[in-house]
Amino acid sequence: MAASGVCQGMIQAPEKGDRIGSYRVDGLISRGGMATIFRGTQVTTGLPVAIKVPHPELECDVLFFDRFHREADIGRKLDHPGVVKVLPNDHPERVCMAMEWVEGCPLRDVLDREQRVSPERARRIALQVCDALGYIHSHGVVHRDLKPDNIMINEQDNIKLIDFGIARDAAARRLTFAKLTKAMGTPDYVSPEQVKGKRGDAQCDIYALGVILYEMVTGQTPFGGPNPTTKLSQRLIIAPPSPREAAPEAQISPHLEEVIYRALEADPRDRYRSAQQFAWDLEHLEQVGVTARKPAAPLPASKTRFSWAWVAIGLIPILILVLLLLAAHQQQAAVPPRGASHMHESRGSLSSSLSLIPTPVQTISYGSAGSLPI
Repeated sequence: MAASGVCQGMIQAPEKGDRIGSYRVDGLISRGGMATIFRGTQVTTGLPVAIKVPHPELECDVLFFDRFHREADIGRKLDHPGVVKVLPNDHPERVCMAMEWVEGCPLRDVLDREQRVSPERARRIALQVCDALGYIHSHGVVHRDLKPDNIMINEQDNIKLIDFGIARDAAARRLTFAKLTKAMGTPDYVSPEQVKGKRGDAQCDIYALGVILYEMVTGQTPFGGPNPTTKLSQRLIIAPPSPREAAPEAQISPHLEEVIYRALEADPRDRYRSAQQFAWDLEHLEQVGVTARKPAAPLPASKTRFSWAWVAIGLIPILILVLLLLAAHQQQAAVPPRGASHMHESRGSLSSSLSLIPTPVQTISYGSAGSLPI
């Protein structure tokens, strides 16, 4: 996948019937702020695919291209039933990403529709996510934006992780935006150490899954607030509220609550060290020792001020990136970009809430056919 040298009106958006390498465009699924998703067919096999194509005016944007390229590289190196597969690109002169067709919908749609799921169903879903996380972590990849929107689920409750747009690949020489923005992700699911400005690692994915498990069984995330900054600071100031008290009618066992608490430990040293360790407890709930915990209460004022200071420090790299982006845009060619702004973001992302970091990824659904990353 190579960036074209000319982007001012020379690249046309594909249309139905067009060929992109060995893939035929069969129709539009959805158009987002940064890219368009088409349903397509791999001509050599006849298999349905999803084709993600950036908007023409963005194909020469250096930051966008680098991020898109990283996402495709990560997707192609992973091969696991719980991870969406990115297919080979045999048309490098056109920036695009072909992915396996995924049936189902995002877990977010399930939670929006049902509010919460039974503890047993949540446990089964979390076990599959643990398996997928264990695989990607063993290959040096950290998702860094794990949330219900990025977990596809079908009618049999089989899952696939999607949207590796801000994933970190330890094997890559350069990490997309990692040198400039270490606190990335979505406010509800970002870990305390990311709030403090530390680079996301496997422990951050485990924390995010803990939040998702909490949300699946209670119908709400553990930390709320009127704005993203409040949501971020809460996990530094108070312990997560008891899931059993948040949803007493859900009949959450003390053992499952303990597993959730362990995944949500503010200090990563006290958290599950691996997805496999997390999964073991989920598989052997009756053997999980329950720890007496004090009710969630605010920290003393001195520690609260200290936590707010960490939030401010964590946001400094993002503010630096804003200035760099503004400078870069001022130096672009005279022809203004057509379509959506580089500042358009996917629903619910930290960068979207703060309107700071450009991302080419959002999750869209298309009825019963499924949902794919865009």
